[in-house]
Amino acid sequence: MTLRPYFISSVRLAAFGMLLVLPKLALAHAILTTSTPAPGGTIASGHQTLVFNYNSRIDHKRSRLTLTGPGGKPVILTVTPASATNALDAEADLVPGSYTLRWQALALDGHITRGDVPFTVVEK
Repeated sequence: MTLRPYFISSVRLAAFGMLLVLPKLALAHAILTTSTPAPGGTIASGHQTLVFNYNSRIDHKRSRLTLTGPGGKPVILTVTPASATNALDAEADLVPGSYTLRWQALALDGHITRGDVPFTVVEK
């Protein structure tokens, strides 16, 4: 009796299992899909809602939004509790100038991703 047919069947089964698992692993990281303001965008001064949408569910309590404005001092923003499960929302009072919003998103599977969104605020 030969073990070759069993080995080939095992390899095929393992390959099929990888086809099922790999797409889920590729989607594990929270990737920023859209934001308001958009990267490089311009928004009006005043009270603004900042919205960052991702391709997966986000752990709101362990994710972070840090805003650096014209004064150069980073400020950690409070994520709005009512944010959608795949978004981080925050509110800020903005004066004219150049800003960078640094985001850190923790997907529910434990993967952390980070990025920056530079934008400009102009007088209303």
